[in-house]
Amino acid sequence: MSLDSFLPGSLGFGTAPLGNIFRAIPDEDAAATLEAAWDNGIRYFDTAPVYGAGLAEIRLGEALADRPRDEFVLSTKVGRVILDEIEDPAARDLGEKGGIFEHGRPNKVVNDYSADATLRSIEDSLRRLRTDRLDIVWVHDVAQDFYGDEWLSVYETARTGAFRVLQRLRDEGVIKAWGLGVNRVEPLELTLDLDEPKPDAFLLAGRYTLLDHERALQRLLPAAESRSVDIVIGGPYSSGVLAGGQHFEYQQAPSSILAEVERIKAIADQHGVGIKAAALQFSLAHPAVAAAIPGATRPSRIAEDVAALGETVPAEFWTALRAEGLIAPHAPVPGVRG
Repeated sequence: MSLDSFLPGSLGFGTAPLGNIFRAIPDEDAAATLEAAWDNGIRYFDTAPVYGAGLAEIRLGEALADRPRDEFVLSTKVGRVILDEIEDPAARDLGEKGGIFEHGRPNKVVNDYSADATLRSIEDSLRRLRTDRLDIVWVHDVAQDFYGDEWLSVYETARTGAFRVLQRLRDEGVIKAWGLGVNRVEPLELTLDLDEPKPDAFLLAGRYTLLDHERALQRLLPAAESRSVDIVIGGPYSSGVLAGGQHFEYQQAPSSILAEVERIKAIADQHGVGIKAAALQFSLAHPAVAAAIPGATRPSRIAEDVAALGETVPAEFWTALRAEGLIAPHAPVPGVRG
């Protein structure tokens, strides 16, 4: 099913920061941020069990508990099961992303992409989210950045387990759509080539941004568009470095990235363009992209995102970025899609 048929607009909210990524977020700040998202008209919310070992789902469920369920779209992910057992969050193995949820709940996280674990994960998420149904379910992180050289083995388990379960649930009308949610292009390209199961959409985080888009443009996005597989863009601000932060790829941004951001910002300043507007609108400009889901931990950031989406960005700005080699010559930009 096309996401455009039920997504309420192109701007959603990603809840990874509310799982205490990088730092502990007070409950009241998380609640205020989610309330601001709702008050600013955002009606698509994405989450995952691994975000703080269930913390983001719990916070989102509390925020949406009294909202009419038919008025918002909800997606979460499978591949990690959260147990009642306790472990040290800082020692949790998340591959290249190790330590990013060390401030989350101490519940043990088990990686499991089997059919049984997929069904259990969905049931657990429904409970934490305090809802009776999900709209989209993503298979989470079946990629090299989390599993190294073992990622293809993990992918095969997911293909024969989670993929088939989710396609069945979609065909039965239990969910509206399914796909993969990853930080790498390769698993999505691999999945597009499958005869069965066939996903409806992908969530691609950090790989179609102002700072990193060449690989996705080469094959993934054209192939997804031709096969009517929609793309949701996670991390349009590249872990925050394009929005005034210091993180890139979930780690402290290297000097080379900070220098590139400064080059983009200088051109943006010359044209009176906000860098958040440039980053968000660039990610949304490709015709394969259905939505973007930036995260936030403060209510003011939500208003900034809404304003960034509506800001007028002159064509001369994009021309200048191309001239400086800061965006690919063939990358679609607002007003010149395709």
